[in-house]
Amino acid sequence: MMQLARDDIVATHTDAEIYGAHVALDDRDIVELGCGAAAHTRAIGGGGHGRRVTAFEVDRVQHERNLAHNDLPNVTFRYGGAERIDLPDTSTDVVMMFKSLHHVPLAELDNALAEIARILRPGGVLYVSEPIFAGDFNDVIRLFHDEQAVREAAFAALTRAIERGLFELVEQIFFRSPVHFDDFADFERRIIGATHTEHRLDDVTLARVRRAFEPHQGPDGAGFLAPMRVDLLRKPRA
Repeated sequence: MMQLARDDIVATHTDAEIYGAHVALDDRDIVELGCGAAAHTRAIGGGGHGRRVTAFEVDRVQHERNLAHNDLPNVTFRYGGAERIDLPDTSTDVVMMFKSLHHVPLAELDNALAEIARILRPGGVLYVSEPIFAGDFNDVIRLFHDEQAVREAAFAALTRAIERGLFELVEQIFFRSPVHFDDFADFERRIIGATHTEHRLDDVTLARVRRAFEPHQGPDGAGFLAPMRVDLLRKPRA
Protein backbone atom coordinates (compact mmCIF):
# COMPACT_ATOMS: atom_id res chain seq x y z
CA MET A 1 0.00 0.00 0.00
CA MET A 2 1.22 3.49 -0.86
CA GLN A 3 2.25 5.69 2.08
CA LEU A 4 2.04 9.47 1.95
CA ALA A 5 4.62 9.95 4.71
CA ARG A 6 6.58 8.26 7.48
CA ASP A 7 7.86 9.66 10.75
CA ASP A 8 10.79 7.24 11.18
CA ILE A 9 13.05 8.43 8.34
CA VAL A 10 16.73 8.31 9.26
CA ALA A 11 18.67 7.74 6.00
CA THR A 12 20.14 10.85 4.39
CA HIS A 13 20.62 10.82 0.61
CA THR A 14 20.52 13.04 -2.42
CA ASP A 15 18.09 12.33 -5.24
CA ALA A 16 21.09 11.48 -7.43
CA GLU A 17 22.07 8.72 -5.01
CA ILE A 18 18.52 7.36 -5.02
CA TYR A 19 17.94 7.27 -8.77
CA GLY A 20 21.52 6.17 -9.34
CA ALA A 21 20.84 3.07 -7.25
CA HIS A 22 17.31 2.32 -8.43
CA VAL A 23 16.87 3.47 -12.04
CA ALA A 24 18.76 2.38 -15.16
CA LEU A 25 19.49 5.55 -17.17
CA ASP A 26 22.29 4.62 -19.55
CA ASP A 27 21.28 4.16 -23.19
CA ARG A 28 17.77 5.39 -22.35
CA ASP A 29 15.39 8.05 -23.62
CA ILE A 30 14.73 10.16 -20.52
CA VAL A 31 12.15 12.89 -19.98
CA GLU A 32 12.32 15.32 -17.07
CA LEU A 33 9.11 17.23 -16.36
CA GLY A 34 9.44 20.52 -14.52
CA CYS A 35 13.22 20.76 -14.83
CA GLY A 36 13.47 24.20 -13.18
CA ALA A 37 16.99 25.56 -13.24
CA ALA A 38 18.19 22.25 -14.74
CA ALA A 39 20.39 21.12 -11.86
CA HIS A 40 19.04 17.55 -12.06
CA THR A 41 19.04 17.75 -15.85
CA ARG A 42 22.75 18.53 -15.82
CA ALA A 43 23.52 15.68 -13.42
CA ILE A 44 21.47 13.17 -15.41
CA GLY A 45 22.61 14.29 -18.85
CA GLY A 46 26.23 14.69 -17.82
CA GLY A 47 26.61 11.23 -16.29
CA GLY A 48 26.78 7.70 -17.60
CA HIS A 49 26.63 7.04 -21.32
CA GLY A 50 24.06 7.04 -24.09
CA ARG A 51 21.54 9.13 -22.15
CA ARG A 52 19.14 11.13 -24.34
CA VAL A 53 17.35 13.72 -22.20
CA THR A 54 14.37 15.93 -23.00
CA ALA A 55 13.72 18.45 -20.23
CA PHE A 56 10.40 20.32 -20.05
CA GLU A 57 9.70 23.50 -18.09
CA VAL A 58 6.47 25.54 -17.82
CA ASP A 59 8.07 28.68 -16.41
CA ARG A 60 8.84 30.74 -19.51
CA VAL A 61 11.53 32.81 -17.76
CA GLN A 62 13.42 29.75 -16.55
CA HIS A 63 12.97 27.96 -19.88
CA GLU A 64 14.64 30.85 -21.71
CA ARG A 65 17.54 30.64 -19.28
CA ASN A 66 17.82 26.90 -19.84
CA LEU A 67 18.05 27.39 -23.59
CA ALA A 68 21.30 29.27 -23.00
CA HIS A 69 23.00 26.05 -21.84
CA ASN A 70 25.26 24.98 -24.69
CA ASP A 71 27.40 22.34 -22.99
CA LEU A 72 24.84 19.53 -22.87
CA PRO A 73 24.70 18.10 -26.40
CA ASN A 74 22.51 15.15 -25.37
CA VAL A 75 19.88 17.38 -23.69
CA THR A 76 16.97 19.10 -25.42
CA PHE A 77 15.05 21.77 -23.52
CA ARG A 78 11.36 22.10 -24.32
CA TYR A 79 8.62 24.43 -23.11
CA GLY A 80 5.51 22.71 -21.77
CA GLY A 81 3.78 21.01 -18.87
CA ALA A 82 3.11 17.43 -17.85
CA GLU A 83 -0.57 17.62 -18.77
CA ARG A 84 0.28 17.96 -22.48
CA ILE A 85 3.60 16.38 -23.41
CA ASP A 86 4.64 17.05 -26.99
CA LEU A 87 6.21 13.65 -27.63
CA PRO A 88 5.05 10.55 -29.53
CA ASP A 89 3.40 7.56 -27.89
CA THR A 90 5.77 4.95 -26.37
CA SER A 91 8.85 7.07 -27.10
CA THR A 92 10.35 7.23 -23.61
CA ASP A 93 12.05 4.82 -21.23
CA VAL A 94 12.17 6.94 -18.05
CA VAL A 95 10.16 9.94 -16.85
CA MET A 96 11.54 11.87 -13.89
CA MET A 97 9.86 14.52 -11.75
CA PHE A 98 11.69 16.29 -8.93
CA LYS A 99 9.36 18.26 -6.62
CA SER A 100 7.24 19.09 -9.64
CA LEU A 101 4.17 16.82 -9.59
CA HIS A 102 2.45 18.94 -6.92
CA HIS A 103 2.94 22.01 -9.16
CA VAL A 104 0.73 20.52 -11.87
CA PRO A 105 -2.71 22.24 -11.77
CA LEU A 106 -5.01 20.13 -9.60
CA ALA A 107 -7.57 19.68 -12.36
CA GLU A 108 -4.83 18.36 -14.67
CA LEU A 109 -3.14 15.82 -12.38
CA ASP A 110 -4.97 12.80 -13.79
CA ASN A 111 -4.37 14.01 -17.33
CA ALA A 112 -0.68 14.49 -16.59
CA LEU A 113 -0.25 10.93 -15.34
CA ALA A 114 -2.17 9.61 -18.34
CA GLU A 115 0.17 11.59 -20.59
CA ILE A 116 3.20 10.12 -18.85
CA ALA A 117 1.80 6.62 -19.31
CA ARG A 118 1.16 7.42 -22.98
CA ILE A 119 4.76 8.42 -23.76
CA LEU A 120 6.36 5.62 -21.74
CA ARG A 121 7.26 2.38 -23.44
CA PRO A 122 5.85 -0.79 -21.81
CA GLY A 123 8.03 -1.49 -18.80
CA GLY A 124 9.12 2.15 -18.68
CA VAL A 125 9.73 3.80 -15.32
CA LEU A 126 8.21 6.87 -13.65
CA TYR A 127 10.40 8.37 -10.91
CA VAL A 128 8.52 10.90 -8.75
CA SER A 129 10.39 12.67 -5.94
CA GLU A 130 8.14 14.71 -3.66
CA PRO A 131 8.75 16.61 -0.41
CA ILE A 132 6.96 15.38 2.70
CA PHE A 133 4.97 18.00 4.59
CA ALA A 134 7.08 17.87 7.73
CA GLY A 135 10.43 19.02 9.12
CA ASP A 136 12.22 22.27 9.89
CA PHE A 137 12.61 23.37 6.28
CA ASN A 138 8.92 22.80 5.63
CA ASP A 139 8.10 24.84 8.74
CA VAL A 140 9.94 27.82 7.28
CA ILE A 141 8.37 27.50 3.83
CA ARG A 142 4.82 27.07 5.06
CA LEU A 143 4.91 30.51 6.68
CA PHE A 144 4.42 31.99 3.21
CA HIS A 145 3.64 29.01 0.97
CA ASP A 146 1.63 26.16 2.49
CA GLU A 147 1.72 23.20 0.08
CA GLN A 148 0.01 20.57 2.19
CA ALA A 149 -3.15 20.40 0.09
CA VAL A 150 -1.39 20.23 -3.29
CA ARG A 151 1.11 17.63 -2.11
CA GLU A 152 -1.72 15.45 -0.82
CA ALA A 153 -3.56 15.90 -4.12
CA ALA A 154 -0.48 14.84 -6.09
CA PHE A 155 -0.14 11.72 -3.96
CA ALA A 156 -3.84 10.92 -4.40
CA ALA A 157 -3.45 11.23 -8.17
CA LEU A 158 -0.56 8.74 -8.13
CA THR A 159 -2.71 6.34 -6.14
CA ARG A 160 -5.56 6.69 -8.64
CA ALA A 161 -3.17 6.09 -11.57
CA ILE A 162 -2.11 2.78 -10.00
CA GLU A 163 -5.73 1.82 -9.32
CA ARG A 164 -6.60 2.60 -12.96
CA GLY A 165 -3.82 0.29 -14.14
CA LEU A 166 -1.70 3.00 -15.74
CA PHE A 167 1.23 2.05 -13.48
CA GLU A 168 2.44 -0.60 -11.10
CA LEU A 169 4.16 0.37 -7.86
CA VAL A 170 7.77 -0.81 -7.83
CA GLU A 171 8.74 0.67 -4.47
CA GLN A 172 8.65 3.74 -2.26
CA ILE A 173 11.84 5.20 -0.85
CA PHE A 174 11.87 7.59 2.11
CA PHE A 175 14.93 9.66 2.90
CA ARG A 176 16.18 13.00 4.20
CA SER A 177 17.61 15.34 1.59
CA PRO A 178 20.26 17.90 2.59
CA VAL A 179 19.35 21.51 1.73
CA HIS A 180 21.94 24.28 2.14
CA PHE A 181 21.86 28.06 1.91
CA ASP A 182 24.74 30.47 2.33
CA ASP A 183 22.53 32.82 4.34
CA PHE A 184 19.02 34.27 4.40
CA ALA A 185 19.73 36.37 1.32
CA ASP A 186 20.50 33.14 -0.57
CA PHE A 187 17.23 31.62 0.68
CA GLU A 188 15.32 34.74 -0.32
CA ARG A 189 16.81 34.67 -3.82
CA ARG A 190 16.39 30.95 -4.50
CA ILE A 191 13.11 30.18 -2.73
CA ILE A 192 11.09 33.35 -2.23
CA GLY A 193 12.29 34.78 -5.53
CA ALA A 194 11.77 31.63 -7.61
CA THR A 195 10.20 32.62 -10.93
CA HIS A 196 7.90 29.58 -11.17
CA THR A 197 5.79 30.85 -8.25
CA GLU A 198 5.10 34.48 -7.47
CA HIS A 199 5.61 35.09 -3.75
CA ARG A 200 4.71 38.56 -2.50
CA LEU A 201 5.65 38.82 1.16
CA ASP A 202 4.79 41.87 3.21
CA ASP A 203 7.33 43.14 5.71
CA VAL A 204 5.69 41.38 8.65
CA THR A 205 5.65 37.97 6.91
CA LEU A 206 9.21 38.38 5.65
CA ALA A 207 10.35 39.13 9.21
CA ARG A 208 8.57 35.99 10.49
CA VAL A 209 10.27 33.89 7.85
CA ARG A 210 13.65 35.38 8.71
CA ARG A 211 13.15 34.65 12.42
CA ALA A 212 12.26 31.02 11.64
CA PHE A 213 15.26 30.66 9.33
CA GLU A 214 17.96 32.25 11.49
CA PRO A 215 18.23 29.51 14.19
CA HIS A 216 19.48 27.20 11.42
CA GLN A 217 22.22 29.60 10.36
CA GLY A 218 25.77 28.69 11.34
CA PRO A 219 29.31 29.73 10.37
CA ASP A 220 29.08 27.62 7.19
CA GLY A 221 25.56 28.62 6.23
CA ALA A 222 22.11 27.24 6.98
CA GLY A 223 21.49 23.52 6.67
CA PHE A 224 18.29 21.49 6.70
CA LEU A 225 17.40 17.82 6.26
CA ALA A 226 14.15 17.80 4.33
CA PRO A 227 12.10 14.56 4.45
CA MET A 228 11.39 13.23 0.97
CA ARG A 229 9.47 10.40 -0.68
CA VAL A 230 10.26 8.76 -4.00
CA ASP A 231 7.49 6.83 -5.70
CA LEU A 232 8.99 4.50 -8.28
CA LEU A 233 6.34 3.25 -10.72
CA ARG A 234 6.41 1.12 -13.86
CA LYS A 235 4.14 1.06 -16.89
CA PRO A 236 2.78 -2.48 -17.27
CA ARG A 237 4.29 -4.51 -20.09
CA ALA A 238 0.90 -5.82 -21.20
